[in-house]
Amino acid sequence: MANDARLFVKYKEQIIASLVEKFNYTSVMQVPKLEKIVLSRGVGDAVSDKKLIDEAVKEFALISGQQPVVTKSKKAISNFKLREDMPIGCKVTLRSVHMYEFLDRFINVALPRVRDFRGVPTKGFDGRGNYTMGVKEQLIFPEIDVDKINKISGLDITFVTSANTDEEALALLKEFGMPFQGMQKNS
Repeated sequence: MANDARLFVKYKEQIIASLVEKFNYTSVMQVPKLEKIVLSRGVGDAVSDKKLIDEAVKEFALISGQQPVVTKSKKAISNFKLREDMPIGCKVTLRSVHMYEFLDRFINVALPRVRDFRGVPTKGFDGRGNYTMGVKEQLIFPEIDVDKINKISGLDITFVTSANTDEEALALLKEFGMPFQGMQKNS
Protein backbone atom coordinates (compact mmCIF):
# COMPACT_ATOMS: atom_id res chain seq x y z
CA MET A 1 0.00 0.00 0.00
CA ALA A 2 1.71 3.15 -1.17
CA ASN A 3 -0.77 5.39 0.62
CA ASP A 4 -0.83 3.74 4.07
CA ALA A 5 -3.59 4.84 6.42
CA ARG A 6 -2.57 6.22 9.81
CA LEU A 7 -4.04 3.29 11.78
CA PHE A 8 -2.37 0.73 9.50
CA VAL A 9 1.01 2.32 10.22
CA LYS A 10 0.18 2.28 13.94
CA TYR A 11 -0.77 -1.41 13.63
CA LYS A 12 2.55 -2.30 11.98
CA GLU A 13 4.73 -0.20 14.29
CA GLN A 14 3.06 -0.47 17.72
CA ILE A 15 0.07 -2.80 17.95
CA ILE A 16 1.80 -5.95 16.69
CA ALA A 17 4.60 -5.60 19.25
CA SER A 18 2.14 -4.84 22.05
CA LEU A 19 -0.04 -7.89 21.28
CA VAL A 20 2.97 -10.22 20.91
CA GLU A 21 4.08 -9.13 24.38
CA LYS A 22 0.60 -9.42 25.92
CA PHE A 23 -0.35 -12.85 24.53
CA ASN A 24 3.18 -14.37 24.22
CA TYR A 25 2.86 -15.23 20.54
CA THR A 26 5.79 -17.16 19.10
CA SER A 27 5.35 -15.67 15.63
CA VAL A 28 4.22 -12.30 14.31
CA MET A 29 1.83 -14.19 12.03
CA GLN A 30 -0.23 -15.26 15.09
CA VAL A 31 -1.09 -11.63 15.89
CA PRO A 32 -4.75 -10.97 15.08
CA LYS A 33 -5.52 -8.36 12.47
CA LEU A 34 -8.57 -6.48 11.29
CA GLU A 35 -9.76 -8.19 8.10
CA LYS A 36 -12.82 -6.14 7.15
CA ILE A 37 -15.53 -3.83 8.43
CA VAL A 38 -19.10 -4.38 7.28
CA LEU A 39 -21.72 -1.62 7.53
CA SER A 40 -25.33 -2.77 7.14
CA ARG A 41 -28.83 -1.42 7.54
CA GLY A 42 -32.21 -3.04 7.23
CA VAL A 43 -34.87 -0.73 5.84
CA GLY A 44 -38.12 -2.41 6.79
CA ASP A 45 -40.26 0.53 5.65
CA ALA A 46 -38.89 0.08 2.12
CA VAL A 47 -41.71 -2.40 1.51
CA SER A 48 -44.12 0.53 1.24
CA ASP A 49 -41.70 3.31 0.16
CA LYS A 50 -38.99 2.46 -2.40
CA LYS A 51 -37.26 5.86 -1.99
CA LEU A 52 -36.01 4.86 1.47
CA ILE A 53 -33.63 2.29 -0.06
CA ASP A 54 -32.19 4.92 -2.42
CA GLU A 55 -31.62 7.30 0.51
CA ALA A 56 -29.95 4.55 2.55
CA VAL A 57 -27.65 3.72 -0.39
CA LYS A 58 -26.68 7.40 -0.78
CA GLU A 59 -25.94 7.72 2.95
CA PHE A 60 -23.81 4.57 3.00
CA ALA A 61 -21.89 5.78 -0.06
CA LEU A 62 -21.16 9.06 1.75
CA ILE A 63 -20.17 7.38 5.02
CA SER A 64 -18.00 4.64 3.56
CA GLY A 65 -16.67 6.12 0.32
CA GLN A 66 -17.76 2.97 -1.54
CA GLN A 67 -20.92 1.99 -3.40
CA PRO A 68 -23.12 -0.23 -1.17
CA VAL A 69 -24.94 -3.36 -2.25
CA VAL A 70 -28.74 -3.50 -1.95
CA THR A 71 -29.86 -6.57 -0.01
CA LYS A 72 -33.05 -8.34 -1.01
CA SER A 73 -35.51 -10.54 0.86
CA LYS A 74 -34.94 -14.27 0.56
CA LYS A 75 -38.52 -15.37 0.99
CA ALA A 76 -42.03 -13.96 0.98
CA ILE A 77 -43.75 -13.17 4.30
CA SER A 78 -47.37 -12.18 3.75
CA ASN A 79 -47.90 -10.66 7.23
CA PHE A 80 -45.24 -8.05 6.45
CA LYS A 81 -46.38 -7.56 2.84
CA LEU A 82 -42.97 -8.82 1.80
CA ARG A 83 -42.35 -10.65 -1.45
CA GLU A 84 -39.29 -12.57 -2.51
CA ASP A 85 -36.42 -10.45 -3.97
CA MET A 86 -37.78 -7.13 -2.66
CA PRO A 87 -35.06 -4.65 -1.66
CA ILE A 88 -35.07 -4.44 2.17
CA GLY A 89 -31.63 -3.09 3.12
CA CYS A 90 -28.09 -2.31 2.09
CA LYS A 91 -24.56 -3.16 3.14
CA VAL A 92 -20.99 -2.23 2.28
CA THR A 93 -17.78 -4.13 3.04
CA LEU A 94 -14.60 -2.13 3.66
CA ARG A 95 -11.13 -3.63 3.34
CA SER A 96 -7.50 -2.42 3.40
CA VAL A 97 -7.02 1.37 3.15
CA HIS A 98 -10.76 2.20 3.11
CA MET A 99 -11.26 0.07 6.22
CA TYR A 100 -8.48 1.77 8.21
CA GLU A 101 -9.57 5.25 7.14
CA PHE A 102 -13.18 4.51 8.14
CA LEU A 103 -12.05 3.11 11.51
CA ASP A 104 -9.94 6.22 12.13
CA ARG A 105 -12.87 8.55 11.31
CA PHE A 106 -15.29 6.41 13.33
CA ILE A 107 -13.18 6.38 16.51
CA ASN A 108 -11.87 9.96 16.39
CA VAL A 109 -14.72 11.90 14.77
CA ALA A 110 -18.03 10.01 14.82
CA LEU A 111 -18.05 8.41 18.30
CA PRO A 112 -17.29 11.67 20.14
CA ARG A 113 -20.41 13.14 18.46
CA VAL A 114 -22.70 10.56 20.12
CA ARG A 115 -24.94 12.16 22.74
CA ASP A 116 -24.19 11.05 26.34
CA PHE A 117 -21.39 8.79 25.13
CA ARG A 118 -20.08 6.50 27.86
CA GLY A 119 -18.08 4.11 25.76
CA VAL A 120 -18.79 1.28 23.38
CA PRO A 121 -20.39 -1.79 25.03
CA THR A 122 -18.20 -4.89 25.27
CA LYS A 123 -21.04 -7.39 24.85
CA GLY A 124 -21.02 -7.37 21.04
CA PHE A 125 -18.44 -10.14 20.58
CA ASP A 126 -19.59 -13.36 18.91
CA GLY A 127 -17.18 -15.88 20.48
CA ARG A 128 -15.02 -16.11 17.33
CA GLY A 129 -13.21 -12.78 17.59
CA ASN A 130 -15.69 -10.62 15.67
CA TYR A 131 -17.39 -7.56 17.15
CA THR A 132 -20.74 -6.06 16.12
CA MET A 133 -22.23 -2.84 17.40
CA GLY A 134 -25.22 -0.73 16.54
CA VAL A 135 -25.29 3.00 15.92
CA LYS A 136 -28.66 4.60 16.70
CA GLU A 137 -28.32 7.67 14.47
CA GLN A 138 -26.51 8.15 11.18
CA LEU A 139 -26.09 11.82 12.12
CA ILE A 140 -22.89 11.10 14.10
CA PHE A 141 -21.03 10.85 10.80
CA PRO A 142 -19.90 14.32 9.64
CA GLU A 143 -20.47 13.37 5.97
CA ILE A 144 -24.24 13.31 6.54
CA ASP A 145 -26.01 16.65 6.05
CA VAL A 146 -28.65 17.02 8.77
CA ASP A 147 -30.91 19.16 6.55
CA LYS A 148 -31.17 16.48 3.85
CA ILE A 149 -32.24 13.67 6.20
CA ASN A 150 -35.88 12.56 5.98
CA LYS A 151 -35.69 9.90 8.67
CA ILE A 152 -33.16 9.23 11.42
CA SER A 153 -32.13 5.61 11.28
CA GLY A 154 -29.31 3.49 12.63
CA LEU A 155 -26.88 0.98 11.23
CA ASP A 156 -24.87 -2.04 12.33
CA ILE A 157 -21.09 -2.12 12.14
CA THR A 158 -19.26 -5.45 12.25
CA PHE A 159 -15.50 -5.61 12.80
CA VAL A 160 -14.21 -8.93 11.45
CA THR A 161 -10.82 -9.90 12.89
CA SER A 162 -8.55 -12.90 12.51
CA ALA A 163 -8.51 -13.35 16.32
CA ASN A 164 -9.37 -16.77 17.70
CA THR A 165 -10.90 -15.50 20.95
CA ASP A 166 -12.95 -12.52 22.06
CA GLU A 167 -10.17 -11.54 24.47
CA GLU A 168 -7.69 -11.17 21.60
CA ALA A 169 -10.19 -9.23 19.49
CA LEU A 170 -10.97 -6.91 22.42
CA ALA A 171 -7.25 -6.26 22.94
CA LEU A 172 -6.79 -5.56 19.21
CA LEU A 173 -9.68 -3.08 19.05
CA LYS A 174 -8.54 -1.39 22.28
CA GLU A 175 -5.07 -0.95 20.75
CA PHE A 176 -6.66 0.77 17.74
CA GLY A 177 -8.27 3.20 20.20
CA MET A 178 -11.84 1.88 20.39
CA PRO A 179 -13.28 3.49 23.56
CA PHE A 180 -14.89 0.51 25.31
CA GLN A 181 -16.99 1.09 28.44
CA GLY A 182 -14.94 1.35 31.61
CA MET A 183 -11.80 2.55 29.75
CA GLN A 184 -12.19 6.32 30.15
CA LYS A 185 -9.97 7.84 32.80
CA ASN A 186 -10.53 11.60 32.66
CA SER A 187 -13.63 12.60 30.73
